[in-house]
Amino acid sequence: MRIRLAVVTSAARLPHGSVLAPGRGLVYDVLGRVAPALGSRLHEGGEGPYGMVPFGYGAPVFSRARGRPGGRAAGGRGVVEFGSPLPQVVRALASGFKERELLDWGGVALRLTGLSVLAPPEFAEGRAVFRTVTPVVMKGSGYSEDGVRGPRQAWVLPGEREWAGYFQGNLRRKAETLGLDAGVGLESVFWVGPRTSVVGKYGSKPGAAVEVELSGAPQTLRALWSWGLGQANSTGCGWIAT
Repeated sequence: MRIRLAVVTSAARLPHGSVLAPGRGLVYDVLGRVAPALGSRLHEGGEGPYGMVPFGYGAPVFSRARGRPGGRAAGGRGVVEFGSPLPQVVRALASGFKERELLDWGGVALRLTGLSVLAPPEFAEGRAVFRTVTPVVMKGSGYSEDGVRGPRQAWVLPGEREWAGYFQGNLRRKAETLGLDAGVGLESVFWVGPRTSVVGKYGSKPGAAVEVELSGAPQTLRALWSWGLGQANSTGCGWIAT
């Protein structure tokens, strides 16, 4: 499930370093106040055998804002979404956000004007086409085709040799983390956006937005819609368009 917050701001832009990064701290701040045990568990160890953190979010979107140099366009009415396949996380976030009038998004004040909870599509046919609005980031093995070990931070981009295999493995691990049918697969990659670096607390991660077709059990596809694609979803990467 997802939470969509309606917001208003007088700011003209979100600085490059504050487009996505503030969301993670905001989630943990809300959980720390409303469900501290849950927040601590996710922050310290994650869920399941892989220690994954099952929540995601997107950047604030202001559809009428005009482009500005030095950051992402903002201004006027907008929306920002958060999501998780864990109902207890969604309930806690909804409860916490209802108590707030303002969000501090990296120094930009967002005034809350509404909150709605969005259920995922049914995906009854066992197929889903997902297009992300933030970059999908994935780490590979770090080895070249010749078996030579490269940089430790071995990020791979869509279309590169290891990307599909590691992306597929990430889908499976997410399903296993949630105790769902892990027979989920990547069927097609329809579109790849330009390479983009996501700036966060621990540096930047290179990735690209994608549009992909997945197959799998409807419940697993619904969970992915609520969580995101690829790695680092808890830092805003791989958020799927509604």
